[in-house]
Amino acid sequence: MKHYENELRLRNGCPADWVWIVPPLSGSVTPVFHQEMALYQLKPSYDYQEAAWKSHQWKKGREQGKSKKPRRKFHFKQIARAVKFTSKLFGRALSRRIKATVLYATETGKSEMYAKKLGEIFGHAFNSQVYCMADYDMSSIEHEALLLVVTSTFGNGDPPENGEVFAQNLYAMKMNDSAGVTNGADKFRFAVFALGSSAYPNFCAFGKYVDNLLGELGGERLLKLSQGDEMCGQEQTFRKWAPEVFSVACETFCLDDDDTFLEATLALRSPTLSSATVRLVGAKQESIAKALSKYHNRKVTPCQLLRKTNLHGSDASRATMLLELAADLPYTPGDHVGVFACNRQELVDGVLSRLQTTTDPDEPVELQVQKETHTSNGVLKTWEPHERLPPCTIRILFSRFLDITTPPTPNLLQHFASIATDPEDQRRLTLLATESAAYEDWRHWRIPHLLEVLEEFPSVHPSPALLAAQLTPLQPRFYSISSSPIVQSGQIHITVAVVSYRTQDGEGPVHYGVCSNYLRDANEGDDINLFVRSAQSFYLPPDVSRPVIMVGPGTGIAPFRGFWQHRMAQLHAAAGGQVFGKMWLFFGCRQHALDLYREEKARMLEEGVLAKVYLALSREPTIPKTYVQDLLRKEAAAVYQKIVIEGGHFYVCGDCTMAEHVYQMLKLIIQEHGGMLDSEVESYMLTLRDENRYHEDIFGITLRTAEVHNRSRESARIRMASQP
Repeated sequence: MKHYENELRLRNGCPADWVWIVPPLSGSVTPVFHQEMALYQLKPSYDYQEAAWKSHQWKKGREQGKSKKPRRKFHFKQIARAVKFTSKLFGRALSRRIKATVLYATETGKSEMYAKKLGEIFGHAFNSQVYCMADYDMSSIEHEALLLVVTSTFGNGDPPENGEVFAQNLYAMKMNDSAGVTNGADKFRFAVFALGSSAYPNFCAFGKYVDNLLGELGGERLLKLSQGDEMCGQEQTFRKWAPEVFSVACETFCLDDDDTFLEATLALRSPTLSSATVRLVGAKQESIAKALSKYHNRKVTPCQLLRKTNLHGSDASRATMLLELAADLPYTPGDHVGVFACNRQELVDGVLSRLQTTTDPDEPVELQVQKETHTSNGVLKTWEPHERLPPCTIRILFSRFLDITTPPTPNLLQHFASIATDPEDQRRLTLLATESAAYEDWRHWRIPHLLEVLEEFPSVHPSPALLAAQLTPLQPRFYSISSSPIVQSGQIHITVAVVSYRTQDGEGPVHYGVCSNYLRDANEGDDINLFVRSAQSFYLPPDVSRPVIMVGPGTGIAPFRGFWQHRMAQLHAAAGGQVFGKMWLFFGCRQHALDLYREEKARMLEEGVLAKVYLALSREPTIPKTYVQDLLRKEAAAVYQKIVIEGGHFYVCGDCTMAEHVYQMLKLIIQEHGGMLDSEVESYMLTLRDENRYHEDIFGITLRTAEVHNRSRESARIRMASQP
């Protein structure tokens, strides 16, 4: 109507057709009803194009000298055959390329992300295929021309769960002389990129293991093993290694082409997704447990929370919870549960408020990604559902499926820089995305979650579709099971320390542990989604007559509660005359008030389940500072007797720093009391592991070891700087 009034005032008429702009059902109620309108046109203008076959004039004499034979008409079946034939030719051309296989094993999804990027790079010159190690056919390794491995290390040098079978098969292939790999005339080439954290003693151990085995199988290294350290510059290391290994591979297989290398390098730098290649569409939502099962490729079970107890009492400065869950799931003491948590509601609401979208956050949607398929007729673009993210509301997506608490990657910061409207925000984001040192300092000082980043750069308003496609999955949190299926039938107990801390040396905002606070806030009767993961290397010895020494400060006591409950049930069910080995427990905490399961341990001592319980206090005002390794030193002779003379089993559970101190103390005890040389005690410690008598269940750096974190990070920076 405003346009009509303007035209009437300027030109005494409006260039329009009254019939076009007045709806048939409401003509008489509109101001332009029966108004005079001039059917004139303003030039230049956009007009409807008439069909070409109606207006086109053929050149004169075009048909002269040609027969009047009618053109041949092609049927759809004939056209389909032609398309199939050309597609086959395209497939043959691709198959003539040298095959490059990229394998990955991952716990958090980071190795998978790097592997897919590597596959995209090698696709510019090779026939690249990306597989998870769990899906790879080991018989194919004999026929590989180029094998690229991207893998992380889990725990204390173990393979990720989806890499365990591959590691076993690779070792069996090495031991089997008839495998024929090492005897083949054509050696396969390989390169390994290992991810890990130098905070752990066995840094990148699984990547090193795979690299050594592939070399022993007769493979030829394209490059020496590259190690990406989570503590400092992991992504920078990958960005340096990927084009380097691609260049060496092209030279090795005589595929030198500057244009190809340039395209591959640009592929590494350019984002895979854009706002034009992702979208949200309406969809039907499925159950959370079912969606989590598909998303993480695990059987997820909702288990009702029966009871929740604060083991320290309501007045304590710290909170450690015992959660009792109704779970009819098979498990063995020593196993873990993986709990799927929920991001804090205020964090999710804050992120949603800063997204650029008109979509209702509580309406079910599906994330779709545009796929390009190369055909003989060109590039075919189709929309397909995201390979992992399930149909659900945007709120549930950011609450249960996406990690919004881990600091954003440089790639995500680069995307934020591209959409920032403030020049200063754009400059700082570009600096963080491109300068590794600046990024690492910013990341480790602020440890920012997604909302803090969006608050720090207020001109950034990402779209939910593209942001969801770029964020990493919210991973399950693992807890040692603190019960025995014989004693608590149909239940699983877990021991959880509630985590909260301030960043920036205690001067920054409060951050909350995702899962521990989720479990603390859960109400009795709520469903907790979880699964059981076996830890066969941390089971009680099958020979019950063997002595057992358990070392676990803090929540490291969690699996040992399951151990002593299981041993209690075995004692009650044992026939007369059966001999059980002694069970010793070394436990540590700050003060007497924080002594976990104090009454239960006293009862186990009275019943003879536990032979001895030692308590180390590191912050008790009237007692000298003592750690668990100090107590081991005091009982050195008895420890040597139980482990070496009687062939006992030694268990350690807790953070990696403590575990390393305990390991060194046990090695010192064995060396001194056994009169061994350095080489002899090293050999004996390896024998302990080989015989599965030294057991570790360790996790990364805890909040109380910030100084160790900084020291590990500084070491990682020095190591990076020293590399060529």
